[in-house]
Amino acid sequence: MKLKAFASTFVSKISFLQKSFGGKSFRLLDIGAGNHSATKIKSVFSNCEYHGVDLERNYNNNDADFALMTGFYEMDLTKLDMSSIPDNYFDGIWMVHVIEHLYNGDKVIEALLPKLVSGGFLYIEYPGIKSTTLPSMHGTLNFKDDDTHVRVYSVKELTELFEKNNCKVIKGGIRRNIWFMMAMPFRIISHMFRGKKLQGNIFWDLLGFAEYVWVRKN
Repeated sequence: MKLKAFASTFVSKISFLQKSFGGKSFRLLDIGAGNHSATKIKSVFSNCEYHGVDLERNYNNNDADFALMTGFYEMDLTKLDMSSIPDNYFDGIWMVHVIEHLYNGDKVIEALLPKLVSGGFLYIEYPGIKSTTLPSMHGTLNFKDDDTHVRVYSVKELTELFEKNNCKVIKGGIRRNIWFMMAMPFRIISHMFRGKKLQGNIFWDLLGFAEYVWVRKN
């Protein structure tokens, strides 16, 4: 495995894919497929059939990213029209830092559940209630630092939603990625050495900015 691909395995989004599927082939619907997500995921899981969803096609993606995608769905999720996405097809649906941008994220999740096979997994990550109390910082440390954030969700609310829809929350809570916490001093020094502003996301895991739920459909 190349160095970049190995480093990606420490990212929570990818580590939960590993926990869910290991070395097995799987079909993934990645909600929020920008920032070269297809390339990052396929570099670790070559046996993943990758499908992406995003509001805009070219949000930090290039031709190489799209070449790795089996399907891409450009859509406004808040409209709740998922008819172009096949039902009962995907082994996993991943939504990482998406629902905080959706005023009806709960309804969006319910509209996506028919796309998941029985026994399939979901992973959802978002700024939790604690993010509303953190100091403001460049790169987002407080929920309101990003003016596209519209709604705060909670593990309790999402657990109730999934239980109502025949799903089981395997694990949920505040994201505390030990690898990112260990790397924090080095990231701070690197930014200072290069004369760059410190990014709020450097402190997310230490300060409890993000929450997550890892779910299985019954």
